[in-house]
Amino acid sequence: MGYKVAVVGATGNVGREMLDILAERAFPADEVVALASRRSVGQEVSFGDKVLKVKALDTHDFSDTDICLMSAGGEISKEWSPRIGEQGCVVIDNSSAFRYDSDVPLIVPEVNADAIVGFTKRNIIANPNCSTAQLVVALKPLHDAATVKRVVVSTYQSVSGAGKEAMDELFQQTRSVFTAGQMTMAKFPKRIAFNVIPHIDVFMEDGYTKEEWKMMAETKKMLDPKIKLTATAVRVPVFVGHAESVNVEFERPLSVAEATEILRAAPGILVVDKREAGGYMTPHEAAGEDATYVSRIREDATVENGLAFWCVSDNLRKGAALNTVQIAEVLINRKLLNRQKQAA
Repeated sequence: MGYKVAVVGATGNVGREMLDILAERAFPADEVVALASRRSVGQEVSFGDKVLKVKALDTHDFSDTDICLMSAGGEISKEWSPRIGEQGCVVIDNSSAFRYDSDVPLIVPEVNADAIVGFTKRNIIANPNCSTAQLVVALKPLHDAATVKRVVVSTYQSVSGAGKEAMDELFQQTRSVFTAGQMTMAKFPKRIAFNVIPHIDVFMEDGYTKEEWKMMAETKKMLDPKIKLTATAVRVPVFVGHAESVNVEFERPLSVAEATEILRAAPGILVVDKREAGGYMTPHEAAGEDATYVSRIREDATVENGLAFWCVSDNLRKGAALNTVQIAEVLINRKLLNRQKQAA
């Protein structure tokens, strides 16, 4: 018998990607329900070769639903995830609402799948920030081999991480550059077309942005609280795909050859690293792919036991929708779902 799955925020970028990935991976669902706000009721979304009509979140009964994939933003999740969990449905939340809750596991399956058992406290599992997800996938096998002490990361994040309106703004501004049209800025504080903006999310008292803080806090929670991490998060004029320049200091020596071999053998990673023009991955090439790509692996001679590398991934997939579906697969593969309510 298959499972019943609800996707909340089904009309958004990530919600649509969730539906695509559920179909692509032949997730064992007998029924998939697309949910959103009342204003989206009746809209049609694709699910494999089927078309689903969107239903209202606030009138849906979750008592017979096994898994809810939540991608409707933090405020909606804060209100609805606990309610849904209380009905016996396991919520896998893509927002930041519960990532730092000690009773909610924060999961990347390639990194800390064993921590998933903690979901029973609230029936909620959190998905990490998109920029953190690809980073920890790359750091995990290296940490196991040589223990990460300190990480310096600069991100190059696509506009899709800020939603459909941000993608539209980049498109419209790019067109305006070539047509001498009006340049409007709504989603970003400065022009994003042919520009980069060193500012994602709100500023905090210490000068870091919330996006940068998320990377610090989430890496510590999932990988190791002893790791020191500093980040600079930058928005770039790319539609899909996040890239990161990463410098890592280890407790023990780790050669470039050893690191490359470890990364090649690690789950979820593909190493593309030829020291020649074009012998590396870019966000454009990673778009639509599931892997986290690692390129430009080299020694960082400015610190003892240092390495540097370049990391690229599709932020809508591994950074959000794919990771959410993979978490659901862990629940099923480890037989962690409570099916008693369906048997009653």
